[in-house]
Amino acid sequence: MLNGVTMKINVDDYIINTLKEDITSEDVTTNAVMPENKQGKANLICKQDGIVCGLGVFERTFKLLDESSHFEAEYKDGDFVKKGDLLGVIYGDVKAILSGERTGLNYLQRMSGIATMTREYVDELKGYDTILLDTRKTTPNMRPFEKYAVKVGGATNHRYNLSDGVLLKDNHIDAAGSVTNAIKMAKAYAPFVRKIEIETETLEQVKEALEARADIIMLDNMDNDTMKKAVKMIGDKAQTECSGNVTKARLKEIAEIGVDFVSCGALTHSAEIMDVSLKNLTVLD
Repeated sequence: MLNGVTMKINVDDYIINTLKEDITSEDVTTNAVMPENKQGKANLICKQDGIVCGLGVFERTFKLLDESSHFEAEYKDGDFVKKGDLLGVIYGDVKAILSGERTGLNYLQRMSGIATMTREYVDELKGYDTILLDTRKTTPNMRPFEKYAVKVGGATNHRYNLSDGVLLKDNHIDAAGSVTNAIKMAKAYAPFVRKIEIETETLEQVKEALEARADIIMLDNMDNDTMKKAVKMIGDKAQTECSGNVTKARLKEIAEIGVDFVSCGALTHSAEIMDVSLKNLTVLD
């Protein structure tokens, strides 16, 4: 999870760059109305129902501007919150609160929206053994935050990046010349601890992947009847993953086919933000 140590090691640079994007030289508006450094507080208000996520990132945004700032949270990541709920109070230099407001809210709203959508999708799979996965279809420079939000929503992360695992897709197969060659070359190159996953679009490719002993066979953009035949063909010889055109409405019928995993890019590329506001700023001295 994104605790203090994890943030400093992995995501501080992301947050700092985002703050730099918003403050190139100074916050002209804030410096105009707050010429001196004064302590203050502001309320974080939820404006719609959903799963809150990113409270630690929200607080960290202000700490990078003012080390003395702190956030007193009323909820934790993964909690269901309702419209009108007070999520917490941010304390610190008023300048930091005003200058960091938009950046902090952007992270919180985006992450909460992803966690909310993910939870809805996960709920569709209750009672089934199929595990919901995300993809690498993330917003540039937002991957650690979006992948974390998926986990908070109850799903499982697929590989984090290209160094994290072997996934032979259609263009890799074209580069290698065939499914068999792609798997053979991956087994020869990748460390033995790496599983080999390969994308297939036809039953002929599934058969070839099985014969080449792939560890995971992705059933990409297959209709339900073809997928059923593929799952029966594979049996327990490899794990299966359904991918492509995965919608909330299709999840139960996909799970009933018996695939081990279902990956869904929409979790990160199509989630709507959850509306949250910073209100009632008070100058304390």
